[in-house]
Amino acid sequence: MIKFKQFNATDFGRLISWVDSEKLLIQFAGPIFTFPLTVEQLELYISDENRFPFKVIKSETCEVIGHAEIYHSKNKVAKLCRILIGDKNLRGQGIGEEIVKELVEFAFNELSALSIELNVYDWNTSAIKCYEKVGFVVDQSKTKANQFDNNEWTSINMTLDKLR
Repeated sequence: MIKFKQFNATDFGRLISWVDSEKLLIQFAGPIFTFPLTVEQLELYISDENRFPFKVIKSETCEVIGHAEIYHSKNKVAKLCRILIGDKNLRGQGIGEEIVKELVEFAFNELSALSIELNVYDWNTSAIKCYEKVGFVVDQSKTKANQFDNNEWTSINMTLDKLR
């Protein structure tokens, strides 16, 4: 149903158009970017050799429908980050779960990761359910509070270990 291709400069405009509010940018990307998202920020973003950013493509139509990233440091731990289905009408249809499964497969098989983690805000229950369906579990020892618009957002960490 989906496939990944490397995210590059030709994709910047599309991603920028999808991220139309500061709240969505922080939900999608955490503190790595500032609103509004710019070409300059994205150029710096793709220059990191540990970052594997992808555009998500709907196989049947070849339409780019999302963005996803794996950050892989050399310690055999991969981090899933910045997962976004751009078209709001496509959300809630199981595509997110498919994206996460593909990212997990890539991290374990292509990057030889032994463990994968991600962070998600505790109020994003649909994303949490998606990650749990794939096998991620909450790591209670790694929570972090962030401030947004005079509200505290709690970021929880979830992990998945490679079956040996």
